[in-house]
Amino acid sequence: MDKEFTLFKDTVSGILEKITGEEKNIKKAADLIAKALIKGKIIHVIGTGGHSNMGAEEMFWRAGGLIPVNAILDAGINLINGARRTTIIERTPGYGIKVMDAYNVGQTAGEVIIIINACGINTMTIDVALEAKKRKMKTIGVTSTSFADTIPKGHPSRHPSNKNLHDLVDVFINNHQPIGDAVIELEGADQKVGPVSTICNSFAVQLLVIETAKKMIESGKKPLIWRSANMPGGDEANREYFKEYSKRIKHLL
Repeated sequence: MDKEFTLFKDTVSGILEKITGEEKNIKKAADLIAKALIKGKIIHVIGTGGHSNMGAEEMFWRAGGLIPVNAILDAGINLINGARRTTIIERTPGYGIKVMDAYNVGQTAGEVIIIINACGINTMTIDVALEAKKRKMKTIGVTSTSFADTIPKGHPSRHPSNKNLHDLVDVFINNHQPIGDAVIELEGADQKVGPVSTICNSFAVQLLVIETAKKMIESGKKPLIWRSANMPGGDEANREYFKEYSKRIKHLL
């Protein structure tokens, strides 16, 4: 096997091992989610900028994923509408709060929101975390401390308050993404290749889903889980939930 392939595999394996070491906080976060679901609430999830959006998508309309998940997939921070534009938008004060309003987030006390961001420092990320606190929501952050510990105060990518996501949320799950994201050095290239943030985020949130389902079962409550629409009987199994949740989850239809 190519040495860079092996190095990438080994590096990713090492990071995933570190994420599994976050078991204590994953269980805490899963407990918050399970209790909210048992009470009939939906879970909000947002990836606040660029590729972090995929963290929210990973929890939404996913075979084997939880059904009552309201993924906040705002067009303003989606790369399809312009890469540079997403960076500008995620640095715009107040924007994230208006997105929360548009998705009816935090209408009742005790709602849970999962905030996923590779760096955990940009304006939209911090605005959402602070606003969720104001709305008396339970907050879970999936991010790494690497950028937060390294990027200086006053940097353009930072929230004006210079706060960090991992310091603000009720439960912090460290995805152990390394500073700079990419992990493979190539001779002749000025920049590393092989970014790992999406892998880190996806692995962390799926551990969270697994643990949430376990906790619900232990509480005597059957978790609602999507079946693959590509499998026989999948459409029929999923159809019963559309009517119930399509009015509560913006992107379900």
